[in-house]
Amino acid sequence: MGNVLGFYLFLFGLFSFIGMGTAIAKPSPCEDCHVKITPMMVKDFNRGKMAKVLTCADCHGSDHMSEKDVDKAKLPTIETCKQCHPEQANQYLEGKHALGLVALQAMPYTHMQPKAFVEGQKGCGGCHTLGLKTQADRQTEGRKYYKYGMDCQNCHTRHAFSKAEASEPEACETCHMGFDHPQWEMWSGSKHGVTYLMERTIDPKNKDRAPKCQTCHMPKGNHRVFSAWGFLAVRLPEDDPEWMGYRATILKGLGVLDPNGKPTARLDVVKAGKVARLTKEDFEAERRRIVDVCKECHSPAFVDANIQNADKMVKAADKLFAEAIATVAGLYQDGIIQKKPGQAYAYPDLLTFYDVNTKVEEILYEMFMDHRMKAFQATFHMNPDYATWYGYAKMKKDLVEIKELAQEMRQAHFKATVKTRKK
Repeated sequence: MGNVLGFYLFLFGLFSFIGMGTAIAKPSPCEDCHVKITPMMVKDFNRGKMAKVLTCADCHGSDHMSEKDVDKAKLPTIETCKQCHPEQANQYLEGKHALGLVALQAMPYTHMQPKAFVEGQKGCGGCHTLGLKTQADRQTEGRKYYKYGMDCQNCHTRHAFSKAEASEPEACETCHMGFDHPQWEMWSGSKHGVTYLMERTIDPKNKDRAPKCQTCHMPKGNHRVFSAWGFLAVRLPEDDPEWMGYRATILKGLGVLDPNGKPTARLDVVKAGKVARLTKEDFEAERRRIVDVCKECHSPAFVDANIQNADKMVKAADKLFAEAIATVAGLYQDGIIQKKPGQAYAYPDLLTFYDVNTKVEEILYEMFMDHRMKAFQATFHMNPDYATWYGYAKMKKDLVEIKELAQEMRQAHFKATVKTRKK
């Protein structure tokens, strides 16, 4: 009995070993080595469809063939993927994701952040290296390693490059979550998200009865990812004169307009990064793409009413935000807050984010990057609780604190001025 059991165990092990070998569709010298060094990498590649027609050399080149020439291995770029997937690559390159690096480099204090934070991708660089398209872009100085840019491989994770994996909403969660853009939290807690996630478990064949991220932002699989309001919730022109007044104050805070309302060089940066819609035609075209998706499930009247109310929420948030910016700007104008070295104007600069010298500007930064973002984004992701308590209500609190701090700073400045004059 023992010998028989041993024989079957031997056969099981032999067939398992043979099965592992036959999983490798196109054996190559690369896999002979990497199955020992990085076995999961080899396994991932061979469970994907690409393994049926490609080898490692198709994406990584054949210059690296030993431990002594590791630096010769090439990392695939968007241009590599484009050879087989030209339509998807071109769509991606026309969209917002391909401009992530542009947006990061446009921030005035990016160069002052820790290297590990940006280039080491332990902070903003972890997502905002989108757009590293060439080998030269990826090469780090003096090292035999490369920067990984966010392109196809971030959603179709290497080395499996699975379409099914990239089609699930969790593929978006890595970047679209947290402090300034918690789209995952908003969507997953909304009726849309809850329905999709429940149906995926209960009845997987029926999960698409509710939209996921890709449904609205990648309709029919289009890799050009865009939204009408963009990241900053700013558009030009604005037909509502009251709202345009709020918008002008916000644009001054963003440094796109100077304190006198004249355009600055940052306007070109905004255009290059496509972070705002600067013509009515552009805004309406992007809005139409989303609305058409909504109307596949909802009546036109329902969709139009919800979109209009969401826009009104942006205006309500902008009213609070503009008042806060103007309050801090007054402290600059009266010499109570001094310009930092290199700061262009005696005016709050929202794009310096947390690199500010006063508590009142810290609150303004949180109002901008945290609470205003949640107030407007949650309305479009159909999460009213998030829009209220994590967004609009927090903005009200911010404004109260900014006004109180401004008054205290003015009183302290007055006392200091009187004391100086007496001397």
